[in-house]
Amino acid sequence: MSPPKQAEPAGAVPADAATSGDAPGGAPSGAVPDDIVEIERALSRVAHMLTRHRLHDRTVAAAGVPVDRAAVPLLRLLADTGGPMRPGELAARLAVEAPHVSRLVRRLEEAGYVERVLDARDRRAQPVRLRAEGRDAVECLRAVGRRWMHEALASWSEEERRRLAELVNRMVDDFLAHPGGRDHPAPGC
Repeated sequence: MSPPKQAEPAGAVPADAATSGDAPGGAPSGAVPDDIVEIERALSRVAHMLTRHRLHDRTVAAAGVPVDRAAVPLLRLLADTGGPMRPGELAARLAVEAPHVSRLVRRLEEAGYVERVLDARDRRAQPVRLRAEGRDAVECLRAVGRRWMHEALASWSEEERRRLAELVNRMVDDFLAHPGGRDHPAPGC
């Protein structure tokens, strides 16, 4: 005699339906395939690890660059774009509120990493650009991060590292191209 079947929790997908649906990857409609669950889990671990305060403190100490965590993405963005950017554009690209960018710019300006410049087309606008000290700071931070990554991945082959870089870049491009992106996640739990 087999044991009585227990009721599934509300909203749960029955175990026997795990691959009988019509969604990509064999998952039932509305369910998420196991590989996506593992990718999300891995990305959450990476994001947590890379944004920990202690890691940031060790990185800026090793680089000799005394900036807070919030300032690093702004400095990197300015370095990557290569030219001045308006604070509103910085806020949009960083997905943060404009007052947050204004505070960061003010602190970075006081530290000598950025400067405001006049916009010849719109004298009211004051785009922000990296000063030489800011470019040097970004390069030092990147060098420390790259050395750490190289040491951490020392047992990986060059082909494995190349493939990882290719797949991560492809994933980021797909995330950015997906309608709504992270600003408008799918409804429901």
